[in-house]
Order: sequence, then C-alpha cells, then structure tokens
Amino acid sequence: MPHRVLFKAFSKWRAHTGFCCKGNPQLRGRVYRGSCDTMDNPHLNALLSRREQLLGPNTPLFYDEPVHIVRGEDVWLWDVEGRKYLDCYNNVPHVGHCNPKVVEAIAQQAATLNVHTRYLHESILDYVERLTATFEPDLSTAILTCTGSEANDIALRMGEAVTGNRGFIATDATYHGNTALVSQLSRNNAPGTGDGDWVRFVPSPDSYRPQAGTAGQPHAEAFAESVRGKIRELQATAHGFAGMILCPYFVNEGFPNLHKGWLKPAVDAVHEAGGIFIADEVQPGFGRVGSHFWGHQRQGISPDVVTLGKPMANGHPVGAVVTTPHIIAAFRKSFRYFNTFGGNPVSCAAAMAVLNELEERDLVRNAQVVGEHAQKRLLELRERFEFVADVRGSGMIFGAEMVLDRTTKTPATEFTQRVVNAMRHRGILLSSLGRHKNTLKIRPPMTFTIEHADHLFDVLNEVLLTAPLKI
Repeated sequence: MPHRVLFKAFSKWRAHTGFCCKGNPQLRGRVYRGSCDTMDNPHLNALLSRREQLLGPNTPLFYDEPVHIVRGEDVWLWDVEGRKYLDCYNNVPHVGHCNPKVVEAIAQQAATLNVHTRYLHESILDYVERLTATFEPDLSTAILTCTGSEANDIALRMGEAVTGNRGFIATDATYHGNTALVSQLSRNNAPGTGDGDWVRFVPSPDSYRPQAGTAGQPHAEAFAESVRGKIRELQATAHGFAGMILCPYFVNEGFPNLHKGWLKPAVDAVHEAGGIFIADEVQPGFGRVGSHFWGHQRQGISPDVVTLGKPMANGHPVGAVVTTPHIIAAFRKSFRYFNTFGGNPVSCAAAMAVLNELEERDLVRNAQVVGEHAQKRLLELRERFEFVADVRGSGMIFGAEMVLDRTTKTPATEFTQRVVNAMRHRGILLSSLGRHKNTLKIRPPMTFTIEHADHLFDVLNEVLLTAPLKI
C-alpha cells in the first residue's frame, strides 16, 4: 500500500478509535486523549514536570500518554483515576501483583531479621539449594545479587576468571543490563561510553527472515558459522575469546520460532574454542516458556553459567548467578566480590515464596495451557488480518510480527506502536520489541488465565478491525 494512502488511513483510524499521537507529552507539556484536539491535564503535567526536575530529562516512560499506576492485584493494575488495566506485559510480578504469600513472607522475615551475608544465616542456603535443584546437576552453586545487570556483570568476570580472556559474543539486537561493563553488550541501548572493543556481535536469529534464506537447521548452522567467525576475530585480538552470552529464547530479539536444538551448533562452537556459554534467563526463566522451567532446557542445551533477575522475588530486588563449583571457585579466587543486600534474609524469603507459589499452584502448567490457547487466538488473527504476519511464542511469552506486506515482509514499525498505544487506551498493557520494534510483546504474570487471554484478544481484534492497513 503506498505511503500516501497509509497516511490517510492512519488519520481515519485515529478519528475512529479516539487515539491521537501528536508527539511526546513529556516534551510538549500536553496530554492527548479522546480526540486529535489537545486537552490539559494539570495533574499529569505537574507530575511529568516534577519527574523531569527530580530524575532528569529523558527518563523512560511507556506509551505516548504515560499511565499513572497506584495499585496492583494479580494481573490487574489501577491508575490514579481508578481505571483498571489488564497487565499483559510485566514479568516482574511473576506470580501476580502484590501476591499475598510473597507479601506475607517479606513482612514476617522483615519483622524477624535482615542482615548481609557476612553473618551466617540459613535462608540463603535453603534458597540456593531449592533453586539449583531445578537445574542440571552440575549447576549447583550460586551468587545472589540485587539485579540481573549485576548478575550478568559477575558472569562476564567468571568468563575471564576461567579462560584468562575478556572477549565476548552477543547478538546485535539484545539487552543484558546497564552496568558499565554489561551495557557494552547492547547495540540497541548503547551506553555512549567505553569502547566496547572486547565485544563482537552476531546477527540475531530471525525465523521470519532467516540467515541462509532457509529456516530450520540451515538457519542454525548459519548462526553457528557467524559465531565461529566472531570467535576467530576475538582470538586475533589482545582480548582473546572468553565466551558467548545469549537469552536462550531470544526474547528481546523478537522471540523467533526456533526448533529444539537450534542453538546447539553455536554452543558447541563456543565450547570447542575454550569459551563458556552464559544463558541469560531473566525473561524466559522460572517456567515462563511453559514447556520447561528454564529457556535453555527448552533448547536442550547446557550452559556453564545462568543469570537470573526480575521475576525471582516478584518485584523484590533479587538476581542471581548459577554456575558450577569449578567456575565459582575460579571466580572467587580471581575477584573479591561482596554484595551488601544480595542474599539477605528478606530477599531470600520473597524468592522462596515465589518458588512455592509456582509449585503449589502449578503455574508452569498454567503457562503452557494458556500459551497454547493464545497461539490459537493469534493464528485466528493472522487469518483475519494481512498485517499480522508471523505468530510466535511459548507459554507466557507470545505475540506476532506486524508487516506492511507479507510478500516483501516490510516491518510495520509505526503501525505496531500505534496498536500498542491504542490497546493502552482500551485498558490493555502490552509492548513491542525486536530489531524493528514491530513484534507485539505479550508477557503477562504467570497467573494469567484463558479468560484473561480471551479478553486481551477480543480487544486486540476490535483495535485491528479499525487499523489503517485494512483500508
């Protein structure tokens, strides 16, 4: 469809849905709602102004019209005006917002004891023992942190401790955190400081536009060959080759459809070159993929180090590095590391309560059942709308790539952002990601049900019925 026609179509859609986007309200000091005419919202404008003064400019916010959230319960959020939103995005409240069992565990432990790990206490040992039981037998030790960024920072240093080298490989459309070291792994969120010459990037996998032009095993082999090439590049530098860090489900890359074992040739190449493989499980972990407890298990591969974060304690700041006794010993010998709050009794109580909830409520199975239902609903949308091009997902991570044309596979980036914002105005919170930011990212809490999914897709169907690409 010609861009001139698309522009007219977008204008009609805005008028029909009551959604307007004339710019960033933070920058313009205006909030747009209900029509293409501007309307003042003194309270929100004052809050945005105060936020900029106290937190600095360009502090990230979701949506063209930010949501002022004041309360959460299970899969629901409420804004300051009392409007209710279905949370289809947040994986931090893994077992539901304000989960009563997690809140109770935090309160009881906080009323009893909270110290750092240079004093003996059993809660960290009990938790690590319970956590590592969900992994392969050799992944039996852990270091607890406060964030996934810290966990990945440690993991990179573990690679240096074991191999004596610093060079790492990551994909060109990923994100692993925001410490000075870890931020160098990202091209999408480049820090602007540091040279990052110890990192080499490989093209992120794309099952819709696969390397080598063919999906399946040829795609996997092409990816592995890219890894081998970057290994050789690093080996020719003073940095040498230490390893590769990946999300085993490639969530930020748009969670492409990859068969079990797809990653094995690339991981084998890393090990053959003497490097370690780090699996960043911050997003796919703790049963989110439905079929397995961890994303790397779904791929059928064995990492040397696993990093964890956001969902571990349902919003309480907890992260972790899980690894082998050999690697953790090498790290402890090479680096003196201590984290004041990592592994404190309150954090461990919260994290243990999450594991209890996952097991007692069979939430991994729930993720699988709801995820399968979501796939059916997404496939129905694909049959109905030409711009819904590629349906993806497993468990409580699902979505679809949006394109302008299925033949050319041209990404519908702007259109996808408009859909996300229109859904926000209909009381559904979701997002987009991928290299072109044209893949709907739906990643709700693990307590999300089929009924919640049906509500989500009924509203999405209504939004897409008025979408400009249908005209």
